[in-house]
Amino acid sequence: MGKDTGMKAVLILSGGMDSTTLLYDLIDQGYEVSAITFDYHQKHKKEIACAQKTCAKLHIPHRITGLSVLNDLAPSSLTRADRDVPEGHYAEESMKQTVVPNRNMVFLSLAASYAIGIGAGHLFYAAHAGDHAIYPDCRPVFVSAMTTAFHLCDWNDLVLQVPYLMLSKGDIAKKGIGLGVDYADTWSCYKGGVRPCGKCGACTERLEAFRDAGATDPLDYGE
Repeated sequence: MGKDTGMKAVLILSGGMDSTTLLYDLIDQGYEVSAITFDYHQKHKKEIACAQKTCAKLHIPHRITGLSVLNDLAPSSLTRADRDVPEGHYAEESMKQTVVPNRNMVFLSLAASYAIGIGAGHLFYAAHAGDHAIYPDCRPVFVSAMTTAFHLCDWNDLVLQVPYLMLSKGDIAKKGIGLGVDYADTWSCYKGGVRPCGKCGACTERLEAFRDAGATDPLDYGE
């Protein structure tokens, strides 16, 4: 007997901690998941290789979609060589330099087209509570608006689900550890070097999450 089509889902998978945890979570819940990853010429392109590795290991269908136009239309320190990635905590005002304007609406719109095209009834992305202050397209009010839009965008209803929206990154790390997520196959550092820098907002938040979860990050930060 085939799988229930109501359990067919698309996940936006960056290759970072949050979306990778959500992938394991959805598999554990019995969803038939297809993953989509966007290559927008981000400095931390290593996350794409992590997404590929995870999907291959878990036997998950995986699409990588080129989106270099964001470099031209949506300037950010994550995409422009002439802009340095700021260091410090996500709560600092300087972290707004890492916003890629309207990135999640673009990602969600394209992922919705993919989901509708393959007959998936659910679209997931892994925004969480720690994102709300800096990233406007991770706030509950944004999610609510997109949920309404997806109910209206096609004759077949598409349900947007953001199950980690009110969880901290520490909560997500605890959940992932329980699910057996291999965090060595994830990447967070915005600078995209050989090793994570340990100083940018993404690294700072990641290290805090592992501390909150009572665990050690398996990535090598060097000295």
